[in-house]
Amino acid sequence: MKTLLTGGTVVSMDPAVGDLDRGDVLIEDGVIVEVAERVDAPDAEVIDATDRIVMPGFVDNHRHTWQTAFRGIGADWTFPEWAVAMHGTVKPHYRPEDVYSGTLLGRLEALHSGVTTMLDWYHVAQGHEHEDAAVAALRDAPGRSIFCLGAGWGTPDPVDADIRRVRSDLAGDGLVTMALGLRGPKDTSMDTVARELKLAAELGLRTSLHIDASGTRRPVAELREHGLLRDTTTFVHGNGMSDEELRMLADAGSSLSISPDVELKMGFGWPMTGRALAAGLRPTLSIDDVPSVGGDMFSTMRTAFAVQRGLDGGLRSRDLLEFTTIDAARSCGLDARTGSITPGKDADVILLRADDLTVFPVTDPVATVVSAGHPGLVDTVLVAGRVVKRDGALVGVDLPALRTRLLESRNRIAAAAGIPLDGTWRPRPASE
Repeated sequence: MKTLLTGGTVVSMDPAVGDLDRGDVLIEDGVIVEVAERVDAPDAEVIDATDRIVMPGFVDNHRHTWQTAFRGIGADWTFPEWAVAMHGTVKPHYRPEDVYSGTLLGRLEALHSGVTTMLDWYHVAQGHEHEDAAVAALRDAPGRSIFCLGAGWGTPDPVDADIRRVRSDLAGDGLVTMALGLRGPKDTSMDTVARELKLAAELGLRTSLHIDASGTRRPVAELREHGLLRDTTTFVHGNGMSDEELRMLADAGSSLSISPDVELKMGFGWPMTGRALAAGLRPTLSIDDVPSVGGDMFSTMRTAFAVQRGLDGGLRSRDLLEFTTIDAARSCGLDARTGSITPGKDADVILLRADDLTVFPVTDPVATVVSAGHPGLVDTVLVAGRVVKRDGALVGVDLPALRTRLLESRNRIAAAAGIPLDGTWRPRPASE
């Protein structure tokens, strides 16, 4: 099967391909086979990309979709309040069907806003049925997804058996793959970190680790001293990390995922974007959680851009687009398959409306996407060549039924937890 995207402004994110003011992209059996100013393919299905920006789909390498039902409830919370609310108050009442609904709607939301690849960092840790529900939801959403299974929030429980079980279940699954969510030196022993890294290597899994470098802690230095830095690990947040530790990550080939909106709002500290670049790291950007912030990469890029430009002015629009496409794909070990419009890669492609009044006229497509883009521009989304969103609407998705299911889930959990949904709830951390 052939598909021809024709007449769009192509932003390929591949220096060898370049950008085209007017270009065509030919897809065959889900793979990009040609990118040129004009492609002759009379036997292909044609998608008219006139007045569209054609670019690779976004890659979000750190999001907790199980929390989707409580969108916006934590907009005013600090990090300790969020931890008490989501992990201490809400999570114990989650049933497998609640995990399924939140994960499915969260993944569809990401697709709707142009995120073709997403790492779902799962830390519900309520049992096998909950894990299976999350995996089932990712399979039912037509996106490229990575199920990152962790041990849960603040638990010392071993995860070896769970990791092996889910890894076996996902073996051979084309679009849904797996990663291991590590616990860091703040949360567990070095022996546990070493054991989980060994397990990940045995199973061929990449790892992701929330890292806290506040105060006098030197978590990256601790890991390096024990020989536990890997080029297959993505470190999440890392606010307050020293320049020396950032260079350690760069030397090890590790990745850094920055969630600028959450980090600024919850009091983590200044996002590490500029300092990471100075240390030789290509940072990536992620959403984290939607109870606190919006779920699209456009606003995330804008926050990261504005914050860093306010500090040193060295960042450019194309950097932000690289962070959220090819750099993020590399952090997931998927840069050979996605992250750019390159012949030989899977066709994970989005078409953005360039005729929308919020961006028209488009003089510089890269700068426009970064400075003024929003989910309302996402007209068409393809994942591995399959059209999953067309003319602004997800294809084959019964959204009314899914919305009803998610609201029922939220309301039941809230009632069981005894929390109001009128905006008045403020969780009380133990320190208060």
